[in-house]
This record gives sequence, structure tokens and C-alpha cells, in this order.
Amino acid sequence: MAIEFAEFQVCVDLFLTTQSYVDIASISVVPRTTGGQVYYYYPFSAIADSAKLYNDLRWNVTRPQGFEAVMRVRCSQGLQVQDYSGNFCKRIPTDVDLAAIDCDKTIMITFKHDDKFQENSECSFQCAVLYTTVFGQRRIRVTTLSLPCTSVLSNLFRGADLDAQFTYFLKQAGNEISTTPLAQVREQMTGLCVGILHTYRKFCATASSSGQLILPEALKLLPLYTLALTKSIGLRPDVRIDDRSYWITRVASISGSLAVPLVYPRMFAIHNLTLKDTVTSVVLPSSLPLSSEHIDNNGVFLLENGEDALIYAGKAVSADVLQQLFGVSSVDDISDQFVLQDYGNELSRKLNEVINEIRRQRCSYLRLRVCKRADPAEFQFFSIMVEDKNALGTSYVEYLVHVHRQIQNKMT
Repeated sequence: MAIEFAEFQVCVDLFLTTQSYVDIASISVVPRTTGGQVYYYYPFSAIADSAKLYNDLRWNVTRPQGFEAVMRVRCSQGLQVQDYSGNFCKRIPTDVDLAAIDCDKTIMITFKHDDKFQENSECSFQCAVLYTTVFGQRRIRVTTLSLPCTSVLSNLFRGADLDAQFTYFLKQAGNEISTTPLAQVREQMTGLCVGILHTYRKFCATASSSGQLILPEALKLLPLYTLALTKSIGLRPDVRIDDRSYWITRVASISGSLAVPLVYPRMFAIHNLTLKDTVTSVVLPSSLPLSSEHIDNNGVFLLENGEDALIYAGKAVSADVLQQLFGVSSVDDISDQFVLQDYGNELSRKLNEVINEIRRQRCSYLRLRVCKRADPAEFQFFSIMVEDKNALGTSYVEYLVHVHRQIQNKMT
């Protein structure tokens, strides 16, 4: 069915409003082959999720997009295209067929380096997309990128793109999950991280003490994000099959800007919000590390990954703060069917501004859920505290020690 849709240039998007198992692993083949997308609302609530469903539907039909697209990527001599990753149909080796292409989709191209480059020369990449606009016009868009070549490895690390590198890790993990045991995929991701840091240590930081863990400045957060990836929904053994299948489907076409938040969300304290308003937007408060030591029972915290947001209220939050944010005087009185409202006070106004600014930045209408102390959803919130040691893996400090030990083993 998926191939037949793709041949007739039909793009399929799925909106799944469910409270039970729907076998996403099987049905997601159709949108992945036709350049479509899966929208997953579990467990669906007509009260709390109707606004998100409405906004997702509206954005789906109004966002910038094209149809009947064919994409081809070329590169300079010394390189060749090795692989494509994303939501598309591929009939011949050189072209990617897309029934539809939009501003939210990303296709990852992996290149193979098979010849030497000349020092001080340039290497070029070109992507050409032939497509039909929503007005029926046939157009071609050509994007060309030219980059300087270097034989100095430290220059390469200095200009490394952390988001792009981690997006590669994420998509590799998504591709491996269906055929490789989860424990082995987690080891592979750590191995990729160790390999990069070992190369830097061996060729760019030889003068440093072997007892130090030396990280390139541009990739200093790579171990943290790799740890977060190993503890993410896709690589955890204790999640529902549908949740993991949706995660795999989402990472297949996720953009570089949303790859990190998917596994390492931003966390804000919202019980003491102070915002700086500018002429054009709201400046968000500083984010907190994902560790339980930054969470206290007197606070209220917002955790967002670009698509969903969890609001955690400690059991000792003052009645005044609860009244301002939720319109209730006790944590137990907060409705599980949470809907964001403006209660006509400064703190409530600031929370609404924060949520709306995040939605603007992410181009996504955040789905809001409340987690309370001793509530079943509390485990979900604290499982995202990836810097802590828990049943899902080691703490961040212990992980750094593990990575350092593996680098030392490679050096000997």
C-alpha cells in the first residue's frame, strides 16, 4: 500500500487519538514511505488535547510545502553519497522521491570520504529539489554549499557542529533499534562518542595529562547528550511498544534543532518567573540541568521537549503560588485534564507568555500535562532527569568516568 501511494504521489499523514495499542510500527510504514508524518496523542483527552489536535491539523495544511518532489544530491570529487535517512521513497540510487515535502521534515545524507583533498581547496555540496507548489507551479530549488578543506584536524574539531553530530547519533539509533538489541544500540552510541573523543585526544591534545578527560570545545556536551540518548524512550526497555515505535518514526525526519530537546528537554522553574520583555519576543528564564537536586518540593517546574510539556508541582508548594498558576489552593486539587488559563495575575500571565514563546520557537503547539508528587506520572518526570543515577543507567559524572576509561584503553 505504501509503495502504491508513493507511485501515485499521495502523501499520508496519520493523526492517532487513542487510549490503547494501535501498532504504530506497522501503520507508520505508510507515512514514512510517502513523506508524511505521524501525530500521536496518547492517552488522548478530548478536554486537554483538543487544542493541540486543532493546531496540528491547521499547521499541517497551512505550512510551507511542495508536492511531487524529486531530490538529488551531488558533491565534489573525493566524496560520494553513501546513504539517505528520512521519510521518502527511493526507486533509483541517485534520486529521492517525495510525494510531499514541508518545512518540518529533514533528510540526512551521509557522505563517504574516498580520496584526498587538496590543502586550501574547497569541497562543494549541491542539493536540487524539483517540486510542485501549492499553486500548481513546477519549480526547482538548488542549494549549494562550499566549505574549505584542511589537513589540520584541530580545525575540523574547532568548527564541529554539535547539533548536526548528535542528530546523526539519534538517527543512527533509530535505524538500529528494529534489528539490534537495545543494550547493544546503547553501547554503539557510547562507542561513537568515545571514538570521536579518542580521535581528538590522540591527535589534538597530546600534550595533556593522560589522567584528564579532554573535550573539544565545540563538542563538550556530546557525552551528556549521548547519555541522554541511551536513557531516552527509544532505548529504554520499560516503555510501551507504541511509544518506542512513535519515537523511531519521529526521529526519522526530525530536524537538527529539535534532536537535542527530544532526549535532553529544557527545564524551567515557573513558581518564581521573572521575564524580560523585548520589542519582538519574550526572553525565557535560564534552563536548569536535568538533575533532581535542582527540584524541590516548594517549587513548580516546566519540562518541554518541543512537542510535549510536563508541569511538576511539589507537595509543599505554597497555596498562593498554586492559586496564581492553577486557580486552586492545594496540589491535590489540580485537574489531571490540565488546560492553560490566564487567571488575571502577574505569575499566570508570565507562565502563559513562556508557553507561547516556546510554542513559537518550536513551531509546535505544546501538549501540557501535570505531574504531582506521589502521582503515577511522577515517575515519568523523574525518569527524564538524565543526569541522575537510576534504573535506566549511570549518573552523568559516572558516565564521564566510563567514557574517560574507554578513551584511556584505546590510547594504550
